[in-house]
Amino acid sequence: MKKIFLSCSLIAAVILMQGCSPEVGSKEWCADLKEKPKGEWTANEVKDFAKHCIL
Repeated sequence: MKKIFLSCSLIAAVILMQGCSPEVGSKEWCADLKEKPKGEWTANEVKDFAKHCIL
């Protein structure tokens, strides 16, 4: 019973944290991505960064 409660709490925390990230293409998102090491960027992040932050 404890494991189920702990698992549900962890899943809920992850879902809530995802809602706090800035919208792709916003000034905050571009600034956050500039601070993130380039080696950790996903292919989608590279494409979105070029589309929204450079062009």
